[in-house]
Amino acid sequence: MDLHILDHRLRVTSICKNGLVNFTHPLIKLIFLRKRTRCKFFSLTETPENFTVVLDEEGFKELQPSEHLQVESSVWLPLNVISNGNASNSSQAVGVTKIAKSVIAPLAQQHVSVFMLSTYQTDFILVREKDLAVVIHTLEAEFNIYREVGGEYSAVLSQDVRNGFQKNGKEAPQPTVHPVLIPPNQFCVMSLDPDTLPAIATTLIDALFYSSSPKEGALPSQDLDCIKFFSFSLIDGYVSLVMDTEAQRQFPADLLFTSSSGELWRMVRIGGQPLGFDECGIVAQISQPLADSDISAYYISTFSFDHALVSKP
Repeated sequence: MDLHILDHRLRVTSICKNGLVNFTHPLIKLIFLRKRTRCKFFSLTETPENFTVVLDEEGFKELQPSEHLQVESSVWLPLNVISNGNASNSSQAVGVTKIAKSVIAPLAQQHVSVFMLSTYQTDFILVREKDLAVVIHTLEAEFNIYREVGGEYSAVLSQDVRNGFQKNGKEAPQPTVHPVLIPPNQFCVMSLDPDTLPAIATTLIDALFYSSSPKEGALPSQDLDCIKFFSFSLIDGYVSLVMDTEAQRQFPADLLFTSSSGELWRMVRIGGQPLGFDECGIVAQISQPLADSDISAYYISTFSFDHALVSKP
């Protein structure tokens, strides 16, 4: 298998809910006006606590400093596993399950913290730029590693990262066993042609920016114990959407597409308190048992908590 280090330098940020109004203009520009920005990697995920925005340096320039904006201090690099020339073509277990043993577990053992972003098309493993030498040294026996520069890939040789290389430690400590929450929502993982974004603009803006407003005719008790989770990604021209079935009903069915089997997914939300970014092994702790049982799962990290989407039986 090949491991690609993609040509994006990413920032992980959080916008508090009561400050969203200060960022609607740049966010709408990043989502709908692709020709007016050079941003190539953009992801926005709403959770009950905040909005997590992951974006490249060009996109980050659009976000003005604000008391409502938190920025994780590190620069992150996205990794992508390519198998048989395709990033996500498999009839077996999909998502984070496929890379749990080959990527996530070895990195956890070397004290490398990862930030996961699964999309309809593929899975991105984000690692801190400062950890790249450790990542390459850890994974070079399992993968052919290539780095993208200006759209071209070149092989990364082990000697390229040996100078000054130091392991992060002997062995990672056992991660804390965090509480999990399984809300009753059922979720969909979907995509659409980016050229059709204007056709769903009103609905998408409503879902992203006005979702906290009560819907006309909604019963106060119908969302009891359900969790608000909506994720939109526009990465290298590909759109990915994760939403629950209630939100899905607001969108025109003929524009959104999902896999041929049309799976529904249940969520496992990890963390009782905000997890932070330094603890290693959280993703491995969840993904390893799923991989052992060949259970398909997507995994989306956010600024405060982690979320695994598990295929509904």
